[in-house]
Amino acid sequence: MKKEDINPGDWHRILFGEAPVEFLVEVFVRTFIIYTVLLIIVRLLGKRMSGQLTISELSLMVTMGAIVAPAMQIPQLGVLLGMMILFCALIFQRTLYHFEFKSQRFEEISQGTVSTLVENGIIQLESMDESKISRQQLFTALRNKNVFNLGEVSRVYMEACGTFSIYKNENPFAGLPIYPPSDSGINGFSQKIFPDKPVCETCGYVSDESQKYQSCPVCNSLNWISASVSVSTSAS
Repeated sequence: MKKEDINPGDWHRILFGEAPVEFLVEVFVRTFIIYTVLLIIVRLLGKRMSGQLTISELSLMVTMGAIVAPAMQIPQLGVLLGMMILFCALIFQRTLYHFEFKSQRFEEISQGTVSTLVENGIIQLESMDESKISRQQLFTALRNKNVFNLGEVSRVYMEACGTFSIYKNENPFAGLPIYPPSDSGINGFSQKIFPDKPVCETCGYVSDESQKYQSCPVCNSLNWISASVSVSTSAS
């Protein structure tokens, strides 16, 4: 489009573009056809596509979005081209599923592996760094499961699809409190503070009073706070 063709007051061009008004009816037909085929393709891809997406599935969804738009909106392109590319995407993804089912190694390469983020109340900082997960993201996931200190946690896994799997301790112990620092009112209500049990604020390692002014043996941090343990509100 040339510079002189741009007119801010040209509402016909702004609303309809350079295509004739009749093309809107064709867009409706194109959209109906492509949308119907897209529903069929997603259904054939399996139940995973309607749940938490894996890396390959997310890539496929982005690709499918780029595929369907031109076939619906560009007059020079027919819908058969878009449909053919959609079926090619279906074949590619189904082939990927097959090789992932046959080979665990191939599945790990294409989808990633499970990472252990917390082990017996201690944050695995190396795994956190490899998974590109911040402490606040981890704490948010735990608080969503009504966990308010790491003493309640046996394991936290970051699944390959990006979800958190959280397993609690049957017998919680004093650990790092993970409630927001601004919410001081939670102390004494659902958390019992242990001033004589210092806990590393960085990784959650619980020590004794003698190590309070020394570096953490797990992460070498010098930041210590008092550990806490969750108590039921009925008991209080």
